[in-house]
Formats: sequence, C-alpha cells, structure tokens
Amino acid sequence: MTQTAESGTTGTGSAVTDGITEVTSHERLRDLIGAPMPLAAGKERSALHELDRQWLAASPFCLVATAGADGTCDVSPKGDPPGFTLVIDDHTIAIPERPGNRRADGFHNILDNPHVGLIYLIPGRGDTLRINGRARLVSDAPFFDRMVVKGHRPQFALLVSIEQIFYHCSKAFLRSTLWEPGTWQPDLLPSRARITKQVQRTELTLDELEQRYGPDYARHLYG
Repeated sequence: MTQTAESGTTGTGSAVTDGITEVTSHERLRDLIGAPMPLAAGKERSALHELDRQWLAASPFCLVATAGADGTCDVSPKGDPPGFTLVIDDHTIAIPERPGNRRADGFHNILDNPHVGLIYLIPGRGDTLRINGRARLVSDAPFFDRMVVKGHRPQFALLVSIEQIFYHCSKAFLRSTLWEPGTWQPDLLPSRARITKQVQRTELTLDELEQRYGPDYARHLYG
C-alpha cells in the first residue's frame, strides 16, 4: 500500500492510501466541516433542567455507548415504559437493567472505563437528548423500589454522573424519514429467526427459532 501526503489548500492533515484520502488532523477536520454555529457551540450543560426531567419522563428508549480499556466500543439499546430512567438529582440518573441475553458487553466495558454516552429518543420526535458522563454499576440502592416494572425489581442499575447534557437536532431523523410510517418496510428482510439460523451457530431448528422469537418472546420481557 502506498501512502503519500495529500496536496491541497491545507497541505497537511490528510493522507492518501490507494486513492482513499484520510483526514489525519483536527485542523483538517475543521477545514472540512467549518466552525460550529454559536447556538451549537454553547449548548452544553452539566446539570439537568426541568425540561430535561420532562424529556426523561417521556422517553421509553435510549442508546448506551461504552468503550473498553482497549478502545473497543459497544452500543446497547435500553427500553422500558416512559420514565424508566430515574432522576436522582440534578447531576445523577439511574437506568435499570432488565433480563437480556447476558452478554453484558457494555457493562464489562464500564468496569474498565466508566465513560458513557446516552441518547434518549421520544417516538415521533426528531430531536434527541444526549447525556455524557461517568457510570457505575450498582447492585442495590434505596431507589431500586422505584424502578419496579410488572413486579420486576432490577438486579442492578447503571448510575450515571452527568458531565455533559444537550439537545441534538433532528436532521438525521428528517433525512432518514425514520418516523414516517409510509417508509417502513419491516418485511423487507427475513425474520429474526431466519437471520439467526443463517448467521449464528445454533442447533435449534428454524421452527424452534420462530417460536422463540415469535409471539412468546414478549411474555419473557421481565423474567
């Protein structure tokens, strides 16, 4: 593979390998995307506003991004009835853990590297609430009794100390038309059972997988 410095207006901050131009400096990145607008540059806060609390009370879904000690990353979805994220105080929130596949990739990451990034969605809304901070895994706390759903008290929770909080614009949702039902094509791809049979090692039959991921699946959300 041949690598050469890219020629251009900046002269630095880029490299070309086999025709692929890579951005290699913060300066070159800023040259490409420009300076942030004042409204975007100044939107970060470190404490919850009352409107943030209302957003968390209305949100049934978030994405949790983590990175391990070696830099490998994971993004895990978390969902529950609206308000599942508990506000402890202006600088702290808690996310209950429900029964899952037990891989716990993100939780293992947090034990090595506490930094987390959260994105909270509200169905039909294009804007999102983003929270960055440091997380701890807690196996019990007085507030666990406030996170019971359908009789299920979480075995542990993610306790996040907020460092940054801000709202993100809706351009990604508008471009993707994610919330427009007319664009939805859930049957465009094979069922989860058929995908599992083709890409994962399993001794289960297709019929057994269809049963596992079919109507019975929702009966085991909390146990």
